[in-house]
Amino acid sequence: MKDRQNPIKTGEKRSHIIKKQGLFAYALKTPCDIMVVHVILTKKGVHVMKIGVLTSGGDSPGMNAAVRAIVRSAEGYGYEVYGIRDGYRGLVADDMVVLDHKSVSGMLSRGGTFLGTSRLPEFKDEDVRKIAIENLRKRNISVLVTIGGDGTYRGAMELTRMGLKTIGLPGTIDNDIAGTDFTIGFHTAVETIVDAIDKLRDTSQSHRRCSIIETMGRKCGDLALFAGICGGAEFIITPEHQVDKDIIIDELKKHKAEGRRHAIIVVTEKQFDVHALAEEISEKSGFSSRATVLGYIQRGGSPSPEDRILASRMGSYAVDLISDGIFGVCVGVHDSRMIHMPFAHVIDQPRPKNDLYKLVKKVS
Repeated sequence: MKDRQNPIKTGEKRSHIIKKQGLFAYALKTPCDIMVVHVILTKKGVHVMKIGVLTSGGDSPGMNAAVRAIVRSAEGYGYEVYGIRDGYRGLVADDMVVLDHKSVSGMLSRGGTFLGTSRLPEFKDEDVRKIAIENLRKRNISVLVTIGGDGTYRGAMELTRMGLKTIGLPGTIDNDIAGTDFTIGFHTAVETIVDAIDKLRDTSQSHRRCSIIETMGRKCGDLALFAGICGGAEFIITPEHQVDKDIIIDELKKHKAEGRRHAIIVVTEKQFDVHALAEEISEKSGFSSRATVLGYIQRGGSPSPEDRILASRMGSYAVDLISDGIFGVCVGVHDSRMIHMPFAHVIDQPRPKNDLYKLVKKVS
């Protein structure tokens, strides 16, 4: 017990205290001891770390799980967490609430984001960002964790350049962020798309039809790629894997001649007008064709087990980085390991072409 009486220098960082004194690391294991350590350190005049967390851009399943992990992992270090409502808009509007163990209870299985999200183009203005930083400083919040996609990362990087300590987590169904194998929400969206493909296949077989399914993804074809393979699509068309429509029509003619009853085409959004393609296929291939744009249904739903685990790991890892004094970075996963790298190494960087495209040629 004498380790509890070791002197602590006023102003010494909490993360250093936890590392230097084994008993404090031990004492943080139970809720009761967390309170004891918090009071001791506060009375010694040591600053209590306060963390702000927000979700921004398009919502994705697993964002709530990430916030939950941040809050509960932060408790282990004696940190306080503030939830910022509606992304950067709430940061500028000073709309924040203290989060604790109870307030994130039941969030693991909830889709969307309970903190809310929005887009704020005005955040590109430095004067607007100064308001955001001031709102954090007046609450003594020294670190901001942002969860979102490319636009969210850009905002965090600009705040870092202005002196704020930030960490980013990749939250987007599109899986279009460099520096990570998978983003929070991607696996759940793939499951949603595969379920839709399975249902459309049933009706396509019944009507001898070619079904075209358009997915989200922006400039990244991973949603169409993964779901297309899982759904047994005859054709997968993405920004990384273009297929000429004349080739598609010729192949469908062969399928028709062979007596096949249906075909599935999965395509990433914004490649072409899928309804116009369906009309052309109906006119030239011998198959009746219909196009289905899945749209925002891909963003909803309870997160899959993979996304719950990934979000929990990333949220906890972000807090570990804070404890180690590492900021201005974004979190990722590579070969099942947690990694981090500076925002500048991720934003606007291309993702390598997925090896699964080799599989497409063999099994489609």
